[in-house]
Amino acid sequence: MMKRYDLIVIGAGPAGLSAAIQAAKNGVKVAVFDENKSPGGQLFKQIHKFFGSKEHKAKVRGFRIGQELLKEAEQTGVMVHLNAIVMGLYNNKEIMVNENDQTNHYKADSIIIATGARENMIPFEGWTLPGVMGAGAAQTMMNLHGVKPGSKVLMVGSGNVGLVVSYQLLQAGVEVVAIIDAAPRVGGYGVHASKVTRTGVPLYLSHTIVKAEGTETVSGAVIAQVNSSFQKIEGTEKHLDVDTICIAVGLSPMSKLLKMAGCKMEEAAGDIPGVDENNQTSLEGVFIAGDVAKIEEASSAMITGRISGISAGRYLGYIDDEVAGNDISKLKNSLAQLHKGMFSPENKGRIDIEETDEGYKTSESLLKKGYIDDNEILSFPGVPKKKVVGIHPVIECVQNIPCNPCQDACKNGCIKVGEIITKLPAVDPDMNCIGCGLCVALCPGQAIFLVDDDYSDDYATVTLPYEFLPYPKAGTKGIALSREGKRVCEAEVLYCRTNTAMDHTALLTIKVPKEMSMKARFFTAKEAL
Repeated sequence: MMKRYDLIVIGAGPAGLSAAIQAAKNGVKVAVFDENKSPGGQLFKQIHKFFGSKEHKAKVRGFRIGQELLKEAEQTGVMVHLNAIVMGLYNNKEIMVNENDQTNHYKADSIIIATGARENMIPFEGWTLPGVMGAGAAQTMMNLHGVKPGSKVLMVGSGNVGLVVSYQLLQAGVEVVAIIDAAPRVGGYGVHASKVTRTGVPLYLSHTIVKAEGTETVSGAVIAQVNSSFQKIEGTEKHLDVDTICIAVGLSPMSKLLKMAGCKMEEAAGDIPGVDENNQTSLEGVFIAGDVAKIEEASSAMITGRISGISAGRYLGYIDDEVAGNDISKLKNSLAQLHKGMFSPENKGRIDIEETDEGYKTSESLLKKGYIDDNEILSFPGVPKKKVVGIHPVIECVQNIPCNPCQDACKNGCIKVGEIITKLPAVDPDMNCIGCGLCVALCPGQAIFLVDDDYSDDYATVTLPYEFLPYPKAGTKGIALSREGKRVCEAEVLYCRTNTAMDHTALLTIKVPKEMSMKARFFTAKEAL
């Protein structure tokens, strides 16, 4: 027997749930289908804090956003079908679903496709060996199942996924032996690269993987330099002692259902469906949302989901044209905030950006090495240009990325971003910092430090964002590392603070020689690296 709904959403990730909730709030009877045993998509393995502004869920960890969406879906009456594999989509808005080893038939008056994307892989000698996996798969193993994917990992890809997962591997106690990328520049946010390189992880740009060594499982890897045409340079091969190789070389939309139904695809892309201004495909009443439309961050996927939910509600007659138009316009303005700056869609792939939006020279060291040079950092507005007495923030966020939680966190006005959230944060040296550290804890990029050069005649203190367990105890002596991850001096832990508002980002305050206050950016109790 065929069951009917007003709206069927395929995919229970951030985009699909957002779309379903938005439509259900307006009285639409909605059902969501997902092949997984639990809803939420990628959100529940995203333990990092989101970028953006408060309306984009900035400074909130991904899995907490997932919890919020599930609660809201339940409250609005969304029916969620799990372990439900949608096998077919037909142009009369009918779907065939495999549930509990049975094939069920559903029909709707409108459909939203939010099937997300799949990880890309690259072939190389040994790439089918156990131990070679997508970075997302490693993230699933760690953050959903509590299983380490390996002990020594090579990460292939320096985009945001590769950098974020590398950091989470470190948090899980896994050694990241290296991050490599065939491109000559870091692909992801500089703040993501910086928080990995400062721990001592080497970054090899203009390098590719040649071979996964081993017979039954991965026992090593061979990498090599590439030229400007991405061809291997003979004689540059290097062996790495690893047991796991994670691949983070991009994502591709999962649009097969749309192709099956006869949806027109964009010729240039091939697997991306064409849509109008309301996210409607060439199939009347069929909309898309999230990564199946365009590969972006989860915050963007949630906004496109809400736009599609409103569009479907209007198509079904539940939402007035004027109300829908106004709501969609507001959401598009919110999305536009995430599409500004150095990582905007129009700047994708560009390597000729020499200045920030404010006219500061871009950090070449950050782009080519993954960390900011000691001299470069001094020119940016996050570093006070005059002597500040007592404790004060130093902000090492030097790219125009959409993010402003630091400004919201500082109630004394020490930090200013302004209305455009991609502007570089600036420190006002004339404002009084009380040393609360909320800016440090709430920065999604972990790019803020508190420095006190007046701690004593010979020593300064540096307060670092710290997310590794167990937290070091007061009195622990160890080594301070530079932005490059190199030993710079001995350091002693004075105290480690954490509270509910900081959401598991501890404030680790270390004592270092006064001349090292602008160099010490990580702490390890290990004697050597």
